[in-house]
Amino acid sequence: MTPRFRCFPFHSPTCATTVCAMLLLAPMASGAAEAWRSSVSVTPVWQGNADIDDGGDFEASGIAFRAGTSVGFGEGHRAGLALQYDLLDYDFSGGTAFGDAPWGEVERFGFSVPLLFSGAGGWSYSVTPSVETSREIGADSGESRVYGGIAGATRAFAPDQRLGFGVGVFNQFDETRVIPILIVNWRLNERWSLVNPLPAGPVGPAGLELDYRLDNGWRLGLGAAYRSLKFRLSETGPVPGGVGEQRGVPVFLRWTADVSKQASVVLYAGAVVGGELRVEDPDGNTLRKESFDPAPLVGATFRMRF
Repeated sequence: MTPRFRCFPFHSPTCATTVCAMLLLAPMASGAAEAWRSSVSVTPVWQGNADIDDGGDFEASGIAFRAGTSVGFGEGHRAGLALQYDLLDYDFSGGTAFGDAPWGEVERFGFSVPLLFSGAGGWSYSVTPSVETSREIGADSGESRVYGGIAGATRAFAPDQRLGFGVGVFNQFDETRVIPILIVNWRLNERWSLVNPLPAGPVGPAGLELDYRLDNGWRLGLGAAYRSLKFRLSETGPVPGGVGEQRGVPVFLRWTADVSKQASVVLYAGAVVGGELRVEDPDGNTLRKESFDPAPLVGATFRMRF
């Protein structure tokens, strides 16, 4: 059974350790072990208007592009390359608690090199180094790099029951983040499964989702995950060369339909709860942090596999 990983955006859509990488490295039947596997996807996303506690409001909209490929080598091993580009436009209004709008358009682009190794006793091991740039338009690209990677191990207890653990380590704007990761792909019965809906990476762990399969092959899901998006601020903004951040927990409903063997459509609707906005100076000192009300969240992913 191929693990079901989702592509779901959280304000800026996903991370350098992309869902494409996970799909491309998913275990394959032995007869197809050396086959190439590729995919591309596009994800528009909208995060609706939310009030900021000490004044003002904001909303955001954007789009994410993903592309990747992988090939088998040796007995059950695979190696791949995954690329990403995300663009998100924030709109602050109403005299925000930050004074002037703290940031505007944010872009993230980068690549990862996922590697999967098959071990004995149903174990498999993965290593995914990644490099990305996360910045407001106008920020110094050299000061916006995020380096790191994820290492994980999973064990298959049955063809459709897999558990594992991992850790992500990322150097992000002179700060090292260590992220524990629980890897779950567990069929509870003929219809229900518990899975990771999101890719893990610099923006957070993979979360959990309860998946339900309908008679017509469509799938429904209910999930949540913690996300934290950080990016370098523009040199011409209110805090030149500082760092902006949005934190929160996206809680969502999902509908998935396979249009063909190669194409699928995924629709999402939910809200970001427990949200917080932060601004730091270039030295990492917090200048301002503000909570915001639950924000509606809508997204869609259109994916082609080759």
